[in-house]
Amino acid sequence: MLYQVSKASKYYGADTVFEDINFEIRGTEKIAIVGRNGCGKTTFLRCMCGEENFDKGTVSMQNGTTIGYLAQKVLEHDERTVEEELMTIYHQIFELQDRMHELEEIMKDDPSEKVLKQYADVQERFEALNGYNWESEMKTVFTRFGFDLSDLKRPIGEFSGGQKTRIAFVRLLLSKPDVLLLDEPTNHLDLYAIEWLEGYVKNYPKAVVLVSHDRMFLDHIVDCVYNMEYGRMKRYAGNYTSFTEQRENDLERQMAAYERQQKDIERLQALIEKFRYKKNKAAFAQSKIKYLERMEKLEPEKADSKTFHARFTPYLKGGERVLETDHLKIGYDSVLAEVTMEIRRGDRVAVIGPNGTGKSTFVKTLMGQVEPLGGSYLFGHQIETGYFDQQLAQFSSGKTVLEELWDENPDLDRTAVRSVLGQFLFSADDVFKTVDVLSGGEKVRLSFAKLLLEHSNFLILDEPTNHLDIPGKEALEESLKDFSGTLLFVSHDRYFISRLATALLVLENDGSCRYLPMTYAEYTEKESAKEEQRTAAAASQQKKEDSRRRMSPESRRREIARIEKEITAKEEELEAMKELRFEPEYYHDYQKMNLLEADIDDIHAELAKLMDRWEELSEEA
Repeated sequence: MLYQVSKASKYYGADTVFEDINFEIRGTEKIAIVGRNGCGKTTFLRCMCGEENFDKGTVSMQNGTTIGYLAQKVLEHDERTVEEELMTIYHQIFELQDRMHELEEIMKDDPSEKVLKQYADVQERFEALNGYNWESEMKTVFTRFGFDLSDLKRPIGEFSGGQKTRIAFVRLLLSKPDVLLLDEPTNHLDLYAIEWLEGYVKNYPKAVVLVSHDRMFLDHIVDCVYNMEYGRMKRYAGNYTSFTEQRENDLERQMAAYERQQKDIERLQALIEKFRYKKNKAAFAQSKIKYLERMEKLEPEKADSKTFHARFTPYLKGGERVLETDHLKIGYDSVLAEVTMEIRRGDRVAVIGPNGTGKSTFVKTLMGQVEPLGGSYLFGHQIETGYFDQQLAQFSSGKTVLEELWDENPDLDRTAVRSVLGQFLFSADDVFKTVDVLSGGEKVRLSFAKLLLEHSNFLILDEPTNHLDIPGKEALEESLKDFSGTLLFVSHDRYFISRLATALLVLENDGSCRYLPMTYAEYTEKESAKEEQRTAAAASQQKKEDSRRRMSPESRRREIARIEKEITAKEEELEAMKELRFEPEYYHDYQKMNLLEADIDDIHAELAKLMDRWEELSEEA
């Protein structure tokens, strides 16, 4: 067992965060901790890494186990460049590299078996630490988080707080702790970075514990799920989808067992009431009373299935043509993309692409918040737009929740307004909270309540699932699946996209733009086929480069000597062939002469390759 927590509890004053929790990590498991916002998932991770302490319980782990977590004070040396900061984690590699160079110098004068053995041992440890590829790995991870290679030379102090957090995330991944703790790792990453991170974490050679609301990310990575609910935690084998199925089956079985016991109790109580006052049956009744007292009463397991239920309904059907753009140039100071597309009634278009390609700028342009830099766009007949902005949804206000909604819909009576708020989980005294004290998820739900009352037939949504937990995302999906109007939405949530989108607008880093009338599954299948071809070619090239890099000095010298012999042999063969040109059987037979010239050309080509390889090895030596 790599790590184990037994009967752990955590309290904040009189409030219980979690109690009597058991948790364990076996080997290189990839574990997800799931549960509603505020249930204690992040607190548990902080206790695991030592930023906080469990109030009760015991923790056991193997000696020397390292735990990596993205701490709040992420980077302390603002004067260092990013490259200098990241290179601090490779000190072992550099020490081994220095030792290899020392041994190479020794081998020049003492190529004994003992020295060669020492060199082989050091080289093996060097390879195990990815010594030949650390730099390419560092650059790959760094650029995948949205940075440019030139940023490696910039001092850390020049970056924003969010960028520093991403740099710290890069450092954490590259340091490769025995247990990697990730809290919402896909936040603020674009779809392509999420897909790359998914592959990285899935193939991470050690254990990973993560908290995430990204269902596809969880499905593709984890092999174990811990569900945290009402301060308790339960382990389920399998990925997230498997967990939801097992959880549903568990609840059904437990409810069936509870109902059977309740019927049994009712039957026994009826027998007791029937016979307890009859002399000849009193003993029988007493035995049943004692049996009931000893019975271990079952309780139906509580499941926090509370979620909002809403139905978006347009007042008007609207025209068949919903939106047309003609070479619409979007951007601020310069053009980010040029969009030509047509959306028809009932389409559900997902706008996807890397960060910074203009996805949010595109929808802001359509809503008149950003002026187009060229081209045109036109909404169809009787098209009424409803807009959700990820940033505007995090608004502040001194009004109560009830006032915030009622002031924008004064024609409704109090009962109607409270009914709508109830659909979005604002009930009882919740409606009298001021907007300022709401959580991010609650503000999003209030924004959706406003959107629902607009009854628009064309919904334009910019990152609608941000700040929502998994039940909230699922509720929104169900609401939008039943929407009879048209959708255009920006999202990095692949599961959300795959559930809703019937077409994709793909914006690329180079400013190109593609409108694809296909589902997300069809799109990923085509992109995967292209990526496999690129990966195969790159792997072949990398294999050649790795082979060259891994060659020891002694092996290199032997290879140089072998190539020199082959070059000599080929040169001799070439001279012999050239002499044949003066033989009568060749200069009297043009066909033979042509074949001879072709053979001579082949040997010239082989010699050129051998010379290139000889020069390369000689330069390395």
